[in-house]
Amino acid sequence: MRRSRGFRSKTRHKLQKVKRPGRSNPITRKIQSFSEGDLVHIIIDPSIHRGQPHPRFHGKTGRVAGMMGRSYVVAIRDGNKEKQLVVRPEHLQMQE
Repeated sequence: MRRSRGFRSKTRHKLQKVKRPGRSNPITRKIQSFSEGDLVHIIIDPSIHRGQPHPRFHGKTGRVAGMMGRSYVVAIRDGNKEKQLVVRPEHLQMQE
């Protein structure tokens, strides 16, 4: 029988949540807004499946290129290639 290779395969450690994260408010992360040209970190929240980028982009930093519905189009460089990801705001953090 062939092995399953789903979207979240091999992410047991990468997509783990901290057991006691403190006072994290998921509503605040959901309604945060970014403007075009902002630098953002892609930090996947594993409890929210909708709008997740592929786990290979977890931890990468990109620039907001625009919006697509409630999601943001984030332009990143993957090796020598420009890629555009469609990511919901729950999985983005503003770079300080």
